[in-house]
Amino acid sequence: VQLQASGGGLAQAGGSLRLTCTASGRIFNIYTGAWYRQAPGKQRELVARISLDGITNYADSVKGRFTISRDSAKNTVYLQMNSLKPEDTAVYFCVAGIYWGQGTQVTVSS
Repeated sequence: VQLQASGGGLAQAGGSLRLTCTASGRIFNIYTGAWYRQAPGKQRELVARISLDGITNYADSVKGRFTISRDSAKNTVYLQMNSLKPEDTAVYFCVAGIYWGQGTQVTVSS
């Protein structure tokens, strides 16, 4: 199983980015999809999660700003990030069950 994350980059505070995670197989039909992030010097934290039933959960710090969604037909999970803040700067990881993708860097400038 391979998870390919993309869409990271540099954004200004208040801006938006959309992360995309594409799986090599129909893994998002089997496992919950999630995004984690890790900022320099901090522990890795859960950002958002979407269950097989489409139930979503978010970290308090991103509620109302980030939206996780899934396109099972495309084996893809998205993370729409709006109203970005400098504290959102981190490496973001896509996760499906026990499988982790490589990180994608998100940097938000003030």
